[in-house]
Amino acid sequence: MRWIHAAGRGLLVLVVVMAGYVASGARADEATPGSGRGPLTLATAGDLTGYLGPLLKGWNRTHPGEKVTLVELPDSADETHAQMVTDLRGGDRSRFDVLNIDVNWTSEFAAAGWIRALPRDRFPFKTFLKPVEDTATYDGRLYAVPYVTNAGLLLYRKDILAKEGVPPPRTWAELERDAKTIAPKYGLDGYAGQFLPYEGLTVNAAEAVYSAGGSILGDEGARVTVNSAAAREGIGFLARGVREGWIPKKALTYKEEESKQAFQDGHLLFLRNWPYAYVVASAKGSPVAGRIGAVPLPGPDGPGRSVLGGSNLAVNTHTRHPDSAARLLAYLTSEPVQRQVLTRGALPPVRAALYEDPGLIRRFPYLPTLRRSVVTAAPRPKSPRYDQVSLVVQAVVHDAMTGHEMPAAAVRRLARELAAISNR
Repeated sequence: MRWIHAAGRGLLVLVVVMAGYVASGARADEATPGSGRGPLTLATAGDLTGYLGPLLKGWNRTHPGEKVTLVELPDSADETHAQMVTDLRGGDRSRFDVLNIDVNWTSEFAAAGWIRALPRDRFPFKTFLKPVEDTATYDGRLYAVPYVTNAGLLLYRKDILAKEGVPPPRTWAELERDAKTIAPKYGLDGYAGQFLPYEGLTVNAAEAVYSAGGSILGDEGARVTVNSAAAREGIGFLARGVREGWIPKKALTYKEEESKQAFQDGHLLFLRNWPYAYVVASAKGSPVAGRIGAVPLPGPDGPGRSVLGGSNLAVNTHTRHPDSAARLLAYLTSEPVQRQVLTRGALPPVRAALYEDPGLIRRFPYLPTLRRSVVTAAPRPKSPRYDQVSLVVQAVVHDAMTGHEMPAAAVRRLARELAAISNR
């Protein structure tokens, strides 16, 4: 799940010392048989920064009878999803107690009966950024707890725009103009996102549709809403970029890391990516350190709308230690740990107050922009068959961007194929 990753391997990670802290106020003594407490296994996508293992040592030190073993799956979202689904289909033979899942898998896993409903009163939802709770619910019930959030940002070369005397773009028209006219003057490509046919393309396509005022699905997947002028405008924006050349064709092979690297190496004027890319590109030794800025994604007439990213923590229906699992979730969403999620992992926390902390803003200048983007963000289309929905979106939008299908025809096809999934 690269959208929850941060600054790359080798980042110095300090151990979080949480001595004496116990989620939900219980004693950190040895678990007893029949108490619902005991050791746990936490499954997550590959942790590129290495922050999570040391963080869990804080829990293990104060909860000797409820120690957590971390299992890292591949860092590709699609591969992680496939491995989790394969394991969860094993029912009570599953080896995972707690799962760190992409926010958009919550509906699928809940509908399949793989994760258990959770009591809201055990978790500090009043302290969270408002939109994140919606990613953790399905059919009106809470099935996960938000752990990290995320929203796409537009990164740009502020040194180049300053030389040209222009502000960062707020609209698609401004983005297109600058990508066409300014980027070539400096030997740069204009704009890129994550356009390889994988989950990242679903995100980029949804953001384009949302920014134009459209949607893809409604009623938790029961209603197809994509056949609209807004969807044609959004997908047309992406297709036009490739056709006109201000989105380079090589960007059709980019995932998060490839696009970040192109920007960090000084080959791009504009990049849509998650905040971790800002952190990495700003780090000491980066060719563009000190020369980049971040603003909300542009839209047709002003700031656009990001997809709400991040991950949620869910509990396996068949865990033998549900109370320990709930206590671990409370620990990982506590203020001290959420602070470390940001400062050690460079991941956007779900605790709202951290976005207003002056010390954190000095260290992470993009935080106010990110907060605005999160507050206005929307989840990807909710569906118990989300994996199929995403595959269809990727395939259709890729065909539009490669010129194999006109945007209007692509939207009609997308509506037909999504309707077929909804009617199964």
